[in-house]
Amino acid sequence: MKILKSAVIAFSLAVAMGSFSTAAVAEAGRTHFKPLDAVKGVQDHIAAAEAAINNGADGAEVAAHIKKAADTSEEINANDKVSRENSKVLKHLKAAQATAKAANLQETKEHLTKAKEVLENLKKLI
Repeated sequence: MKILKSAVIAFSLAVAMGSFSTAAVAEAGRTHFKPLDAVKGVQDHIAAAEAAINNGADGAEVAAHIKKAADTSEEINANDKVSRENSKVLKHLKAAQATAKAANLQETKEHLTKAKEVLENLKKLI
């Protein structure tokens, strides 16, 4: 009887856990891009940040564009080499965001230029 009780509890637990689709729950609220589409999105956001700098926008607006680029960059996932290059892009974008918040827009431009160069190398890997 003790074995039957344990089997019934294990079976009911398995049924309860399997009633929810974990894939559906895990993907809720997340936008997915193909790797090249995500790279294009990052390039577009970087171009918008550079245009904002050239038009005399304040650091907060430029930082917002860079934040969008960093968020889109996190969608780039293809393999380990791409992931390593993407981490370099993220490093430059985070540095650019920090300098934009500090209103050092010249240094922000330099970090954005470096991020664009790494993105071009990343495109070749995809």
